[in-house]
Amino acid sequence: MADATQGLDEGIKALAHPVRRAILAKLREPERYFAEQAQPLSLGVCAGQIEQSCPLSQSSISAHLAALQAAGLINGRRVGPYVFYKRDDLAIERLLALLRASLDRPECAPEPEKSS
Repeated sequence: MADATQGLDEGIKALAHPVRRAILAKLREPERYFAEQAQPLSLGVCAGQIEQSCPLSQSSISAHLAALQAAGLINGRRVGPYVFYKRDDLAIERLLALLRASLDRPECAPEPEKSS
């Protein structure tokens, strides 16, 4: 149960930023938002294309992609010098199910112990 709670917390943290939610929304319909990509969308969406679609620095977008990947909501794949990203819709569905279940549990979780 602790693993599920940790996964839920990490997923919620990843979704807490509006840019990350926008990236996930765009990756849901890559044909609509990234049709100009030279490489086949079956590989995923190139990080450079994602960067071009958001008015932020490359380093900011990279950090957002890293947070989404760490939470397991997207998968990255390196092909030569490029990294391509795809949404993990199954992981997103699992996260939503965990969230729904947690909202039905009235018990409070104990605070984690602090290490000295």
